[in-house]
Amino acid sequence: MKKYLGFAIAAVSLVLVSFAPLYSIDDVVAAMRTGNATQLSKYFDSRVDLSLPGKSDNYSKSQAEMILKDFFSSNMVKNFIIKHKGEQNGSQFCIGLLQTKNGNFRTKFFMKQKGNQQVVQELGFEVME
Repeated sequence: MKKYLGFAIAAVSLVLVSFAPLYSIDDVVAAMRTGNATQLSKYFDSRVDLSLPGKSDNYSKSQAEMILKDFFSSNMVKNFIIKHKGEQNGSQFCIGLLQTKNGNFRTKFFMKQKGNQQVVQELGFEVME
């Protein structure tokens, strides 16, 4: 009986894990294109290295979301263009150009495998001269 109970628990766990959302670099890019900080923060790790002009630190997920809301409200996003993206050892990265009404920002983010999904651990914006 214990043997069957162990098998049933394993089967249920496998089914639950298969329904967990899997985040990809494309999900982050889509959120970046809309300038939606709430949507973007869904893909953050519990702490994220965030670098903005004049501000750079390691923030909690909720702090990073608030800082990005402020950034996006001051710099209304027009588009995000991928310049380069790649994968190495299960991690993903992207370098792109965030086009806003106030100018362009060189943007980079890094995603790392955590559990069964990719999460953003680093996000940075630099003013383009």
